[in-house]
Amino acid sequence: MTSSTGRKVTANIALTLDGHYNGPAGPADFGAIAPYVTTDVARDHMSRIWENATTAVLGRTNAEGFLGFWPSVAGDENADPRDRGYAKWLVDTEKVVLSTTLAEAPWERARVVNAPAADVVTGLKATGEGEILVNSSASVIKPLLAADLIDRLYLLICPEITGGGGRLFDDGLPATKWTLTRQETGSLGETALIYDRVR
Repeated sequence: MTSSTGRKVTANIALTLDGHYNGPAGPADFGAIAPYVTTDVARDHMSRIWENATTAVLGRTNAEGFLGFWPSVAGDENADPRDRGYAKWLVDTEKVVLSTTLAEAPWERARVVNAPAADVVTGLKATGEGEILVNSSASVIKPLLAADLIDRLYLLICPEITGGGGRLFDDGLPATKWTLTRQETGSLGETALIYDRVR
């Protein structure tokens, strides 16, 4: 068994009321989520997700999508300071991109790993310090939930029902118990939640 340093594994994702992280039109269908991610509650929530994290774990789609957006925010003096803080952290931190198709990392300070998410995260837990943040990548969060490797969930619940799309909590997950550590509701009805795994 691999030894562990005690590093926490955290995961961040936005979901609709019916539990979807995108809409029925596919991975780029964020119409039910986009209006809520720039509110004060959402931005404050985003500031909390990375404050103790030293490693970001991403799936390929998010790694490539984030690369097209966040580096420019890091250098934009007119951007919201919370967005800039997150962007600078993401650019500067260690990034592990899980992919079966990428040949080289799309970011600086990033490496591509072609291995099961649970194995990769277990390996990360064995070395280093600071939290390991799985950043909005459902393709990584789902197998980690199945392996019961996530210690904290940062959820932004958006008050819309899409009726279809990718679902985070699939049937067949192991039964686990969580405690609500923080809850904050914004003016648009979005709710930022932090749940910690009870072990």
